[in-house]
Amino acid sequence: MVKFCVTFGDGEAVMSRIGRLPVPVPAGVTVEVADTLVRVEGPKGTLSYRVPPEVTARVEGNSVIVERRGESKRHRAMHGTARSVIANMVKGVGTGYRRELEIQGVGYRAEMRGRKLVLSLGYSHLVEYDVPDGVEVEVADQAKIVVSGPDKVLVGNVAARIRSFYVVEPYKGKGIRYRDEHVRRKAGKAVG
Repeated sequence: MVKFCVTFGDGEAVMSRIGRLPVPVPAGVTVEVADTLVRVEGPKGTLSYRVPPEVTARVEGNSVIVERRGESKRHRAMHGTARSVIANMVKGVGTGYRRELEIQGVGYRAEMRGRKLVLSLGYSHLVEYDVPDGVEVEVADQAKIVVSGPDKVLVGNVAARIRSFYVVEPYKGKGIRYRDEHVRRKAGKAVG
């Protein structure tokens, strides 16, 4: 395995290509850094993140700069991670994140009752899921579910939880799937 290392004029090696990139802050989004707490506010909501002790964050003009305090493996790992989390927060409060799911199967459907998602998936009972705060769930045509919100992790977790109620089976393709998910189909049992 070959590791690549970038060197600059003074010969110092820099390993994190993600961490050293500044996070651009678009118009309408404000970022505040107080000690180790980064608070991002925008039209879609407010998010906060406590940066790990291995890195520091500061606002400089219309961008956020993340720097590491040392050169150990842990410092380099946290450098890229912290920068990515802050970039996701800035994008989330500005434009938001969304995951789309589809329900396939005869008689399978979904509906919203207040903050509760009710799914009819061929079981002997209805599946009810309380939607957590910070996420919006919409149902269209009783077979399309849209999960949206400013927090990328929370949107992904809610979509994965809804999908887990009936993971697509490979024989008939019934179940809940992501809109862009490809399900590999299997041939049924041959009689003969």
